[in-house]
Amino acid sequence: MTTEAAGGPRRSDATRAAILEAARERFAADGYERATIRAIARDAGIDPSMVMRYYGNKEGLFAAASEFDLRLPGAGALPGKHAGAALVSHFLDRWEQDEVLTALLRAAMTNPVAAERARSIFRDQLGPVAAGLSPDPADAPRRAALVASQILGMAMARYVLCLPPAVDMEREEVVRWLAPTVQRYLTADAP
Repeated sequence: MTTEAAGGPRRSDATRAAILEAARERFAADGYERATIRAIARDAGIDPSMVMRYYGNKEGLFAAASEFDLRLPGAGALPGKHAGAALVSHFLDRWEQDEVLTALLRAAMTNPVAAERARSIFRDQLGPVAAGLSPDPADAPRRAALVASQILGMAMARYVLCLPPAVDMEREEVVRWLAPTVQRYLTADAP
């Protein structure tokens, strides 16, 4: 009995996984614009035609490689008065544990496909958290955008541009500075 017949992984699944892993690493290292299908295929140990077969083009591959679960806790799981601190800490963990978000942020600055991918991640994953914490759920999209402005601004300064004052801050210091603003955006009455 073959592995495939026994319910094990198929060779195509392994190939897709190798392509995605190579793409994530290449996009993180080189950015969207400089990463090439040839380099990604070489890193994955396959022919470039296989990348095209599975993902169609570079944009399709980037979209698949940048699938990202922020693993945000639900609004009910966040400590109400300290939701801002919990979210800032959570985002710092995510940025520091996975280079995909940094690559996505870099690419989103110049590439419309990457920008749409980033928008959908924050809309679909941060939006529900904002809706659950907002005194007026109708304001949730605006509040999520304001939270994203703080989180993405710090990510840009700390992880992309590597501005020394942002890089040199201890995690706890970043949380102390950003948490009150994020908390206000999520739970305060609208101005």
